[in-house]
Amino acid sequence: MTDKTAVILLNLGGPENEEQIRPFLLRLFSDRDIIRLPMQPLLSRLIVHFRSPKVIENYRKIGGGSPLLKITMAQAETLEAALHERGLDAHVLVAMRYTAPRSDDAVREALSRGAKTILALPLYPHFSQATTGSSLSDLGRAAAKAVTSGAIRIKEVKSFCDHPTYLDVLADKVRQGLNSFSSEHHGKVEVIFSAHALPQKMIDQGDPYLSEIQKTIQGVLQRVEPVSHHLAFQSRSGPVRWMKPGTDEVIRALAAQGKKALLLVPVSFVSDHIETLYEIDILYKELALSSGILEYRRTESLNTDPAFISALARIVTDRLSAKF
Repeated sequence: MTDKTAVILLNLGGPENEEQIRPFLLRLFSDRDIIRLPMQPLLSRLIVHFRSPKVIENYRKIGGGSPLLKITMAQAETLEAALHERGLDAHVLVAMRYTAPRSDDAVREALSRGAKTILALPLYPHFSQATTGSSLSDLGRAAAKAVTSGAIRIKEVKSFCDHPTYLDVLADKVRQGLNSFSSEHHGKVEVIFSAHALPQKMIDQGDPYLSEIQKTIQGVLQRVEPVSHHLAFQSRSGPVRWMKPGTDEVIRALAAQGKKALLLVPVSFVSDHIETLYEIDILYKELALSSGILEYRRTESLNTDPAFISALARIVTDRLSAKF
């Protein structure tokens, strides 16, 4: 069997049905890489107990479960084809942090296919210990358990927040979003880059997430027409102090200023899931329209957009050739 490379796409995962929601939340709130709580085993169970009914209802509004696994598997399939077109004989696999398939599964599959090099590609554009760091550590543990003889090289893409091909794709989505507004609001659209919040304590302790988000925004703004823009944070939950301002707070403030057109850019997400399909598309849209906003749009998620898959292929080949 010839030596091969396996690319493993890493993501948090999401419950595909209602039965998976409580276990998913428990694993999430129990992970000290994401959130640290006093008496965490007990407090995480209490949080899940009280949050589950609301979370279940939110998932029902988007079809009963997360589409993240389906989208990520499609990304893996199309990325593998794109890499083959570039002459790289690589299998592309998927490992989720809190739902199946897990890192153990992906590493075993990579080894069974003869891989001697694993490239870990987290689908979080911006490094944070809570996301990329946690997923890479999980993959490293799985590899250490699975490799009993010989050696396997593990390479990592820790961030692609300012990779030119990624910025090109995201900027194009922003451009398309701006062009979707009526002529009445052309040039008057407020752009909100909405990122997943982290506990503020992590940023205070040096986590680079915020600075990497800002790099992405700067790169996008260099590629589009001048726009009035704002950075806000969503998905804040649990008894800790989160990054500010909240996306809902910014929407209310802009509406109070008399702004009438908003474009939401889910800057820290590359795939549709609960944060885009419920929070941005339903919750924040209802808030915006009830607050006086007349036109509310969201940029399309990257998902399996051919340009995004091509960007991922470039990121992979650049990393394997030590250019990135």
